[in-house]
Amino acid sequence: MRVLVIRPQAQARKTAARLKALGHTPVVVPLAEPVHDREATLAALSTHHSAIAITSSEAVRVLLSIGEALDRHLLTTVFAVGTATARTAAEAGFRTVLSPDGGDGNSLADLIVAHRRDYGTPPDPLLYLAGTPRSKSFEERLDVAGVSYQTTECYRMETIRPERAELEPVLTGKQIDAVLFHSRESALRFFALPLVAEHLDRLARTLFLCISRSVATAIPQRFKKSIVIAATPTEADLLDLL
Repeated sequence: MRVLVIRPQAQARKTAARLKALGHTPVVVPLAEPVHDREATLAALSTHHSAIAITSSEAVRVLLSIGEALDRHLLTTVFAVGTATARTAAEAGFRTVLSPDGGDGNSLADLIVAHRRDYGTPPDPLLYLAGTPRSKSFEERLDVAGVSYQTTECYRMETIRPERAELEPVLTGKQIDAVLFHSRESALRFFALPLVAEHLDRLARTLFLCISRSVATAIPQRFKKSIVIAATPTEADLLDLL
């Protein structure tokens, strides 16, 4: 299958490699790029905190960008959403990385609540290293549970608008069999592109593969029969849809 990958470049390379290994043809057109805020991250790490929560591997890449300053924090417990993010945190050197069976913010919040129930509530707040834009479900779940936390936006995703000469051949050339959506924001960016709006008819036979039900809500209703949702919010299950 010919599969469109619209993730930021660093993640897109890994996804493209997995697609090739499965015998598919990836077409990479990033629609966003991360901008790291090292200063905000360093300032947040300097405050008293009981553990670190991350809902994206990008947060780990921000942590890695601070270099040796990260070393003194590697004994801090990390709560990570999903196995891929947890693996990235472990590879960065964190000794204790906990991840829920589910791969979303709600399951991560539930894990944190359960951990505090079993081991006691620490005196210092949880440090949530977040990106923007993001879903607020994780923070809302913590609020309901009465968990004390501090949110620091350590990166933001900036929209990339591909040149017409780059995107038009993708949409009007050989059929795109599937588009991968790893986040709700990526789906919103894709369908907001003027060229996509011009060539919606070309997408009539395209599958829109979504990592979660939340992501699927960003797909226009005209394509509801072409939406397929992963069994769990992981890239492995997303690619299993192909």
